[in-house]
Amino acid sequence: MYELVHWGFYLYYILIIIYILLSWVPQARETPIAYFLARLVEPYLSIFRNLIPPFGMLDISPIVALIALHFMEYGVFYILSLVIGWLT
Repeated sequence: MYELVHWGFYLYYILIIIYILLSWVPQARETPIAYFLARLVEPYLSIFRNLIPPFGMLDISPIVALIALHFMEYGVFYILSLVIGWLT
């Protein structure tokens, strides 16, 4: 169970990083893959973009979003350990 949750979070990390890297290439944002990634990643990233204003040309909200996702993964692991421990 833990492995499945870990791989799900890992896949989402990778999707966010790919989406961020695509933002550095102007033509890449217009591809179907970029649209697909935007539909998956942008709702999560928009939460942090609304909270954290960019510093000039630097947008640190994706970094904060990745750190928050890491803490969410630990939270899910903790909840799973409580539930699995409670069930056994």
